[in-house]
Amino acid sequence: MGELEHKFEVKIDTTENKQKLPDNVKAELKETGMMDEKGKLKLKGVSPKMLKKMKQEFVQCPVLKEEIQFVQCFICPNFQSRVMGKVLCKGDPLK
Repeated sequence: MGELEHKFEVKIDTTENKQKLPDNVKAELKETGMMDEKGKLKLKGVSPKMLKKMKQEFVQCPVLKEEIQFVQCFICPNFQSRVMGKVLCKGDPLK
């Protein structure tokens, strides 16, 4: 299998502080069924233990040019894969 096409390799950083998802991201998650009405994330194929870890991670997004929570990166259409502490990002402009 060949390597995934990507523009950026973004390092995943961690923090001990609890991070909050922006309201527009929460609305998008609820719309797509990845978050219930109470605000609990429901990502298919992601264990509760991994989800807890993902909530404490963030990346410096090369497309949005800002620091975002990893969960926001994970649901982005540019997200390719997570490999050894890095995210492979397509780098396409977002709508």
